[in-house]
Amino acid sequence: MNISNELREAIAQAMLTNRDNYGGSAEAYAKTLGISGAVFSRLKKGERKGLLSATQWMNIGRKLQVTIGKNTWKAVETDVYLEIRDDFQFCQQNAKSLILVDDCGIGKTYSAKILISQMCNAFYIDASQHKTKRNFIKALAREIGCGTDGTFTEILENIKYYINALSGCFICIDEAGDLDYPAFLELKGLINGTAGNCGWYMMGADGLRAKIKRGINNHKVGYREIFDRFSAEFRGITPDEKSQKYEFYDKLLRDVAAANMSDKSKVSQIVKQCLAKNSDKIKSLRYLETIIKTQAA
Repeated sequence: MNISNELREAIAQAMLTNRDNYGGSAEAYAKTLGISGAVFSRLKKGERKGLLSATQWMNIGRKLQVTIGKNTWKAVETDVYLEIRDDFQFCQQNAKSLILVDDCGIGKTYSAKILISQMCNAFYIDASQHKTKRNFIKALAREIGCGTDGTFTEILENIKYYINALSGCFICIDEAGDLDYPAFLELKGLINGTAGNCGWYMMGADGLRAKIKRGINNHKVGYREIFDRFSAEFRGITPDEKSQKYEFYDKLLRDVAAANMSDKSKVSQIVKQCLAKNSDKIKSLRYLETIIKTQAA
């Protein structure tokens, strides 16, 4: 695998910029990127070639969302983005925890990743990629920079120590409904062990709501406690009432389309392709992006 000098430099600059958003040591920050402190030190001095493998460069670029060249899709501060931003700020500033359950394809993940990249000591975990207890804990350890050396118990204790040591820590768990039961129990322990020092946020679709409700109704250990620690409510952005939901989607799609279409006269036409009188059949932002890019090709 080969990567261009342009992409390598863009990733290196993203690493240096992102360092300002991490309150721990340079050594710990390097661990969040999967590299050593010595390598990061050399990178700061301007070294590039031969410092990392192409795979390492690409993995870090993916983590930091570095893109160059053809991707011209513009991020928009939609109502979804603004709601999530307010939630994130509340959780981080007050060390509180919330759950967001909402429709697929409204930009939850996209917004969360952008926001977290701009926040200090904020971390993102995609639970769909780390479903089991062991994988989830190791992913979290790598993300916050404490590493994965030692026994499982040692890693778990290190995570709590690091979170408590960092100022104003915030952790977003996306696709949280994919976590298996043992992982949920460990999450409860992490929240207990970092109380007052970390804000937590779970995001998901209907499956997350159903999983927690089912666990509570079946008196399964841990679910009621977890729900209580996440303020005992499922937050939502999309209105439930049919006409309000239609208006919400119309504005959401229109805002994103207007920012990403050079010919503004076609915005209404594109949005109509995504909408239907029955709001249950409304297309997502992913569909909107597809048809805009298809027409531009």
